[in-house]
Amino acid sequence: MASKSWATHQATLLLLLLTWRENLHCDGFTVDPPENLMIKDPGHLGHLEITWSPPANLINMTECSKLYQLEYFNTYKGSWSAVRTPKMKYMAQFDLMKDVRVRVYTLLSGPCTNGTMVKSMNYTERVQKAPGTGAVGTAVQNFVCVNHNMNYMECKWKRGPKTAANSQQDLYFWYKELEQVVECPKYLVSKGYRSGCNFTGIALPDFTDIVFCVNGSSPDGPLKTTYISLQVQNHVKPETTAKVHLEKVSDTQFELQWNRPVGRIPGHCLEWEVEHSQEGPDGKIASEKIFSTQMSLSVPSSHNNKRNCFRVRSKVHTYCADKGFWSEWSLQTCHPEMIQVSPDPEWDVTPVYVCIAVAIIAVVVLSLCVGAGLNV
Repeated sequence: MASKSWATHQATLLLLLLTWRENLHCDGFTVDPPENLMIKDPGHLGHLEITWSPPANLINMTECSKLYQLEYFNTYKGSWSAVRTPKMKYMAQFDLMKDVRVRVYTLLSGPCTNGTMVKSMNYTERVQKAPGTGAVGTAVQNFVCVNHNMNYMECKWKRGPKTAANSQQDLYFWYKELEQVVECPKYLVSKGYRSGCNFTGIALPDFTDIVFCVNGSSPDGPLKTTYISLQVQNHVKPETTAKVHLEKVSDTQFELQWNRPVGRIPGHCLEWEVEHSQEGPDGKIASEKIFSTQMSLSVPSSHNNKRNCFRVRSKVHTYCADKGFWSEWSLQTCHPEMIQVSPDPEWDVTPVYVCIAVAIIAVVVLSLCVGAGLNV
């Protein structure tokens, strides 16, 4: 117990020593934080440029190298990010509908600090408040993008509850390779309103942050803007598995095989879910889910089951993307096969009704003609 207390005491002293050395004074001067911290918006949907200049007392410093530690609040992740750089400029992505918060420290190392990394005690901070434009309740809701089999992407949304009936929303997107912001190439329309965007024919890059902005206006004023940042490989939905082959290789075993969807998704990037449904002698259905990275499966068979049915779906594995969507289920394959019994043909009574109607009309017409002849 005493040794544990001693170790804790030593660790506390070491932490205090490191903190003290980082905040040292060098040769009679204090390491000041950077100056002239600025946030510039080049018009790229929140991809902002952060700049600063060195502290005045270090402008002519040559015997020590200068680094800067920039910290900014990542509005998409909801946490602070930090980077150390010798440059005095950095680009970062922000949600412009939230406050932009950045701060920067000075770090020195070299002969003037006896080889110790020294950090300024204070930092320079700038907070850029979010604009208050846009009526509450007019921002889009349930914004979802689906990359269909890596062939094309669609993004859909729902209108806010207080969006005026005569207003329309616009979508813009941007990523680093684009010189300027681009508008949606083809809007999806539902009930007369824009409800999404189709990117067919647009090659959106993988593993790249793409920023989407949905805004709009109405006679009552601007609508609330929404910003979304995503990477397209994390939104893939594979095609439905077309062929599933089932074979009973013995009284106690089934062999199941299927083909991967045709398209750009590599086979090693797919994982599979197999649903096995078993119908017991009492007619009750029991189901189980089986996960696999292979396109074949051996499943034990039970003599007590009247029927075994299987269906398959796929998703991009976490080896290749952070997340994704499950495909639709394949058609169900069963053993024994479900025999479709055609219903017995029923006598079509429609022609009979027609004949009766024609006969009645003929009798009526004939009666009228006879009556007319007698009157003459």
